[in-house]
Amino acid sequence: MSSKEILINVEPQEKRVAIVSDGKPEEFYIERPQDKTIVGNIYKGIIEAVLPSIGAAFVDIGLPKKGFLYLSEVESAYEALEKPQTPKPKEIKKGEEVLVQVVKESFGTKGPRLSSDIGIAGRYLVLMPLDNQVGVSRRIEDEAERKRLRTVLTELKIPDAGFIVRTAACGRTKQELSRDAQFLYKLWKRLQKSIGQKKAPALIYEEYDLVLRVIRDSFTDDVSKLIIDSKAEFYRIQHFMKTFLSYLKDKVELYKGDNLFEDKDIERQIHKIFESKVYLKSKAYLVIEPTEGLVVIDVNSGGFRKKFSQEETAFKVNCEAAVEIAHQLVLRDLGGIIVIDFIDMEKDSHRREVLNILKRELSKDKAKYDILGISKFGVVEMTRERIHKTVHMLSYQPCPYCQGRGKVRSPATIAIYALKELKRFLKGKSLKQVNLTLAPAAIEELLKDKENLKFIERRFRTRINLISSPAMHIEDIKIS
Repeated sequence: MSSKEILINVEPQEKRVAIVSDGKPEEFYIERPQDKTIVGNIYKGIIEAVLPSIGAAFVDIGLPKKGFLYLSEVESAYEALEKPQTPKPKEIKKGEEVLVQVVKESFGTKGPRLSSDIGIAGRYLVLMPLDNQVGVSRRIEDEAERKRLRTVLTELKIPDAGFIVRTAACGRTKQELSRDAQFLYKLWKRLQKSIGQKKAPALIYEEYDLVLRVIRDSFTDDVSKLIIDSKAEFYRIQHFMKTFLSYLKDKVELYKGDNLFEDKDIERQIHKIFESKVYLKSKAYLVIEPTEGLVVIDVNSGGFRKKFSQEETAFKVNCEAAVEIAHQLVLRDLGGIIVIDFIDMEKDSHRREVLNILKRELSKDKAKYDILGISKFGVVEMTRERIHKTVHMLSYQPCPYCQGRGKVRSPATIAIYALKELKRFLKGKSLKQVNLTLAPAAIEELLKDKENLKFIERRFRTRINLISSPAMHIEDIKIS
């Protein structure tokens, strides 16, 4: 049986969580004060604009970017705030107040995605205060257990509210589920008072921070230890667990060493998350390139050297790659549209088997996903739910040198461009000499063909002084 641990590193500037199985990171999350997630937050908002052409409304929830709400949900978002004596409007207009919950972070230029389906998550249940249905997580596959959980929730008779039973509820007693349900219901009653008192736009409910969220959602029975390196957070966790998870509190351990992630060999492994190449045991490798709206994953045979036919080689590498791709999607928390380019395979049976392996591994993923299939060229198109900003988004910015292109111009290109700029600078001027300052590599390129420099000197009757500056960026040009 694998050993599973949750490691939490707390610094003044950030909190990091690694969920580790047999010493290998399976999930990794970062949260910084300035980038704290708003997913799960409930707001009392004001409709800023209604755009029937795109079937959506923009809602002011008090943040810099307006939230995006589908028109099909606007009416129920309004009804959540409607007082019994208030007549229902014939159409939704600018200025109406609505109750909404953030279901997806802002990405790029897009504002947060909003929903009127309000849900407040507990340990075992999600309270749906504006619904009265009972749903059970699709990950609970045992029909007898699904039926038992539905019966328990129906017997609780919580008035005017529905529930979604989370995967963690599997095997839990009626008392445990009842305690969770009662806590969530009392919380909603407190929030209702806040809704009536606060003026829109206003924050009504704030989701837990990263540490408590991970404990609530991922601290399951199969976790052998939760280790945290902050004394203050350790006591906060203990207090939180007394209410919800008292039976797991003995598994929480305060780390007293110098560097938790270094001691557990996690720091080194986390650095690899940011690399585009991921090497497999067979010496084949993946190239993972995320963009704002699309992730491209390319499978390469690399150093795979076993004596198989081309078809067998492609099949074996693809099978290994399918397992690692599912792992990387979770570890890097990649989402949106994902295109996977496996090595070409001739046999339909091989393509089906690779797809089945990918589906099997993805079935362990908490995020929702959808796979369209695999083409005869070995291309898989899929989508994966993207809710939070990825670790990559939080840790990196577009390169100020290459402006996010991922490449810089070559020394030869800069040398040619520098001569053009030099001629433009000298045009209409009468100068005895001019200084051209470039990075050393660009200077070397210019000196390979001095005739170009001599031609400019003769044409403009000037002397060109080349100055090599190691401190300059390769693309910078200075003429004086």
